[in-house]
Amino acid sequence: MKPHVLYAGDTALTAAAAYLAGVMAHHGIAFDYVAGDEPIGPHLRRAEASLYIISDYPVKHFRRGDFARLREAVAAGAGLLMIGGWESFRGISGGYSGTPLAEILPVEMEAGDDRVNSAQPVLIEKVCDHAIVRGLPFDRPPGVGGYNRVRAKRGATTVLVARHIAVRRGRQAGAYAFKEGRGAPLLVVGTFGRGRTAAFTSDVAPHWVGGFVDWGNRRVTARARGAGEIEVGNWYAEFFARLVRWTARGLGDRLTVRGL
Repeated sequence: MKPHVLYAGDTALTAAAAYLAGVMAHHGIAFDYVAGDEPIGPHLRRAEASLYIISDYPVKHFRRGDFARLREAVAAGAGLLMIGGWESFRGISGGYSGTPLAEILPVEMEAGDDRVNSAQPVLIEKVCDHAIVRGLPFDRPPGVGGYNRVRAKRGATTVLVARHIAVRRGRQAGAYAFKEGRGAPLLVVGTFGRGRTAAFTSDVAPHWVGGFVDWGNRRVTARARGAGEIEVGNWYAEFFARLVRWTARGLGDRLTVRGL
C-alpha cells in the first residue's frame, strides 16, 4: 500500500484546509481529506494511513470505535499530528481533553478554555534542534496570532515555543520599547508505541497562523485537487511539509531544505 495521509478538519478544501492541502500537494504528499462537517469513521475503516492529521476538527464526529482504531494504528507505527484551532486540543467546548487522543498526544491539555489570542507580537522561537526545523532561518522568526495553551508531557521534546513580546511606544515619535514575555509550547514531538506524535498548537491557516503564512524569501503558489489556490512563503511551506513527513514515519524523512 502506498503511504498516505488522512487529513481531517479545517472546514473544507475550498476554505481553510486549502493551506495544508496545498502545501502537501506542492511537496508531493498524497492525502485523503475529511471535511469539518463529515464523520471520520468511514475513512478510518477504509484504509490504514501513515499519518493522521486532526486540525480544527470537531470531536463530536468521532465515535468510541474511531478512537480505539486510531489508537491501535498509532501504537502499531502510524503517526498522529494535531494542529491547533478553536476545535483542537481542549478548544472552546471541551474538545479532545479526556478522550483517548489525550493519551496519545505528547502534550497535556488544559481543563478549561485553552485558547490564547494576542493583539501584540507572538514570535516563533526555536528552543531545540530537530530534523523538522534544522536549517530553517528561525533567526528571522515569524509570528503567529494565537495558539492553544498546553504543557509538554514528560519525555516529550519541545522544539518551538510561542514567545510573547510586549511593545510600548515611547514619548518620542518612532521610539518603541520591546519586552520579552512568557513562552508557551508551540511544537512538541514524541512517540506512542511505535508511532510518532506531534502537536503544533497554532494554526496552519488564518487567522491564528498570522505572519507565519508569509515566512520565506520567495512565494509558493499551490493548489490541491478540489481545493482553492494558496500563495504562501516558501519557508512556511517547507516547515509544514517537514512536520508531516517526520510524523509520518512511512513517508520517509526526506527533510532537505528547498530553496533557502
